[in-house]
Parts: sequence; C-alpha cells; structure tokens
Amino acid sequence: MDVKPIKTDADFRAAMAEIETLWKAEPGTPDGDRLEVLLALVELYEAKAHPIPPSDPIDAIEFMMEQRGLTRRDLEPLIGHRGRVAEVLNRKRPLTLDMIRRLSKELHIPAEILVRDYELNRAA
Repeated sequence: MDVKPIKTDADFRAAMAEIETLWKAEPGTPDGDRLEVLLALVELYEAKAHPIPPSDPIDAIEFMMEQRGLTRRDLEPLIGHRGRVAEVLNRKRPLTLDMIRRLSKELHIPAEILVRDYELNRAA
C-alpha cells in the first residue's frame, strides 16, 4: 500500500478521487483497508487545513431551536420570562449557571459549549 500524507490541496483532490473509486470496497480487503486509511488522512487534512471554529453558546442554542422547531417561548422554562429569553438571545445578558444546566439537560447541548465566553451587545 503506497499511501502518503496529504499536505496540499492537490494531494487532497487526488485522495478524494481515489476514495470515490474505492467507495464500495468491502471492509477487510486490501481496497477496503486502503479506503479506510485514505479517509483517515482526508479527515486529518480537513481538520488542519479548514478547522471549524467552536460554536458560541447562543449560536448553539439557536441551532438546536431550529433543529427542534422551538420558539423563544419554548425556552422560557429554561431561561426565564420572555424578556429574559430576548436579552439572552440578543446577547444583552449572559447565561447563568442555572440556565446552562437546564439548557444542557433539555436541549442536549454539551455544557462545555454553553460555558464558553461570547461577546455581549452592551449599550454604550
């Protein structure tokens, strides 16, 4: 098996082309093993070349709201009254520890995302 690290976009494109030809290879076969190695190399290259920045807490909440079809009203039991929900989602008030615990539990957002620092829109 002649496989080398992916260091450039050209290497990446070549690996992707080969992955396409090997896509239906059976696991445990030489082609299946080659596919597995190439997939791991592509994943590593993408993580280094095009890292995805970590989610900010409010973006994560809004994403989960969209995914679950939730409204701001649905967040009231987790965050507080309507005005408090608006302040949090409009980045005027930070999340509290109690809010983080409830949001993490109910929306299945990892607490480590919700405790991240994020910019607030404070009036001057």
